[in-house]
Amino acid sequence: MLIQHIGHAEFLLESGNGFRLVTDPYDATCGYPLKPQRADAVLVSHHHHDHDAVDQVTGNPRVIDQPGTYTLESDIRVTAVKGFHDDVQGAKRGETLLFAIEMDGLKLVHLGDLGADLTPEQIAALKGPDVLMIPVGGFFTIDGDQAAAIAEKLEARIVLPMHYKTKFNAEWPISGPETFLKHYAEKDCCQGGEALRVTAKDLVCQPRVVLFRQG
Repeated sequence: MLIQHIGHAEFLLESGNGFRLVTDPYDATCGYPLKPQRADAVLVSHHHHDHDAVDQVTGNPRVIDQPGTYTLESDIRVTAVKGFHDDVQGAKRGETLLFAIEMDGLKLVHLGDLGADLTPEQIAALKGPDVLMIPVGGFFTIDGDQAAAIAEKLEARIVLPMHYKTKFNAEWPISGPETFLKHYAEKDCCQGGEALRVTAKDLVCQPRVVLFRQG
């Protein structure tokens, strides 16, 4: 599988047989360069402008934006469970979907705009990801300390931070990834790459945390 962090909470996951899945595509108001992607399916955690720009995705993809379990191909399945965008059960910012993705013999989890700790039921549904995509910037979502604790609870093998301050959204009231990264030894972190290629057989060789180059 090839994983690219397009920016913000948007990732491109491409399976070994060429199936392409995009998560939470952003729009032009986010400040990031627009990089339209071709995909077979799009996951939309919630309908805020920085997560649901499906018009930026080409290829007439299937859109998944409701809770449930979806079979996209015989060996690709997505389970979407409800979560909260804030720590008052959605009273401030509503709900977000949390996605568990089975692809290429791997389990990947994308936590959308999670703004609260996970419930026991959510942990049971999401636990044990080979790859975890998690917000770390705070204010609108969980912060770096909370993200590190959740990654530990889920027993994630590889963690991909997302939804943090960069040069493209410098005016946003969120933080960079530094607070999250301090929870990991420098030797366990890989920073600055453009893509991650991972298979079920080489997980032991992968870094603990991957921070992609932005832009």
